Amino acid sequence: MKSSTVNISFNNGLLKLIDQVAREESRSRSELIREAARGYIERKRRWKQVFNLGKMKVTKQGIVESDIESEIAAYRREKKE
Repeated sequence: MKSSTVNISFNNGLLKLIDQVAREESRSRSELIREAARGYIERKRRWKQVFNLGKMKVTKQGIVESDIESEIAAYRREKKE
């Protein structure tokens, strides 16, 4: 796989934390940052899937915002009792 070099700036405090974790895990700063980027992208992809599923279910069931507000209010009333 071809790779490219990228220059990126971190404040000194964050860079120290990155280096500390990299040392603790016996890996390079680059490896740690690559894994962090992959993890971030994967979480974003999963959340997008969750929200898309929610939109699909809402559309299919004909739910509107006031329905959600009513359900939240009912849940809160139930919890107080």
